[in-house]
Amino acid sequence: MASLPKPERSSLHQVIDRRLSGKNKSIGNRERFLRRYREQIKEAVRKAVGDRSIHNIEEGADISLPKRDVSEPVFGHGPGGSREMVHPGNQEYVRGDKIPRPRGGQGGGGGSSASPDGTGEDDFTFRITREEFMNYFFDDLALPRMIRTQLLADVPEWKYRRAGVVSEGNPTSLHIVRSMRTGLARRIAMGGDARRQLKRAEEHLALLQSRPDTPAREIEALQAEIEELRQRLKRVPFLDPFDLRYRNRVREPLPTSKAVMFCLMDVSGSMDEARKDLAKRFFILLYLFLTRHYKQTDVIFIRHHTQAQEVTEDEFFHATESGGTVVSSALILMNEIIRERYMGSEWNIYGAQASDGDNWQQDSSKCREILDGKLLPLVRYFAYVQVADEDQNLWEEYTRVRDSNVNFAMQKIVTPAQIFPVFRDLFRKNPIGVPAT
Repeated sequence: MASLPKPERSSLHQVIDRRLSGKNKSIGNRERFLRRYREQIKEAVRKAVGDRSIHNIEEGADISLPKRDVSEPVFGHGPGGSREMVHPGNQEYVRGDKIPRPRGGQGGGGGSSASPDGTGEDDFTFRITREEFMNYFFDDLALPRMIRTQLLADVPEWKYRRAGVVSEGNPTSLHIVRSMRTGLARRIAMGGDARRQLKRAEEHLALLQSRPDTPAREIEALQAEIEELRQRLKRVPFLDPFDLRYRNRVREPLPTSKAVMFCLMDVSGSMDEARKDLAKRFFILLYLFLTRHYKQTDVIFIRHHTQAQEVTEDEFFHATESGGTVVSSALILMNEIIRERYMGSEWNIYGAQASDGDNWQQDSSKCREILDGKLLPLVRYFAYVQVADEDQNLWEEYTRVRDSNVNFAMQKIVTPAQIFPVFRDLFRKNPIGVPAT
């Protein structure tokens, strides 16, 4: 009986990385710690922004967490064993009485008091990097109502989607079920002929053994052939590199968001240094937010007193020019720039304005007309920040604009501590279909 040739032996190779961890071997523990205390760190970042100057607003920070927040539960071991004890009677309480809460201090769990032996435990303090600080600060923020409008050929954005399986890939994308299924099909195909021969040989052997006159030499030869067939089937590998299948993912271009942000700042004489500092802080946060999260975003800087002027980033934050107040000049210049450079459905247009609200009454009504009739129909979102607590005439006119337009928002900032909550309220990420307020 003819036999099949013996297949070559194959094996599945595995590479094990036994290199020692580097100096950042605890980075995994640090990431888990930051995820666990995310809310406490965000609150500490919020407080840090109000206490910083403009120049170091994006640096790292030392974060202190109360020891009660980072304490870990522990198991205590009792004395164990069999004991006999006599407990004194209870002369103070009867069943059903409510036991009062222990006072604060030692044993009461309230506050941080010194221990009798002079030892204590401070709050846990650690430092987050500049990158981590900005990530926590801009968490859950987005430009409202941004629409992806266009496919850019020069720097497209991509997304990955599943596209079946392939025979080559990296180990992390190995499809175990498909690999085992392919291996099973291969074993069935490679051993099919040998199994049929083995079945016929076993049936023939049983028939010969049932005959008493069968020569022993013929039975031994048939048994050797059966053993050879069994060994051939065992040499078929359970899993071959040919069987491995990997999940395939292909890139496809996404519509790219093209956006422009107009930053309008009042630098008139009524804007003293404190108010200018508040406005600059707000725009610095806005600028950092845009440059970190939106690569295809243009930023237009406009300073105005009686006249408005488009300036560079350095001039916007450091120039000392001042004068009277005509707020409408900035809105008119913004409208002109939009119609010259950014007209078209592919642009998402945004505006942010900061002023103390002190303006001529006739000019404030003109600002409302410009917003209602020219700018708001073109922009996705416009935010106005007043760096003064008084309700000036510009605030009153803008209130009328807000009541009639869902894409207009306004807030007040009086102290540096209010910058963070106001900024997050103006640019928080809204669910789809929910307008910003």
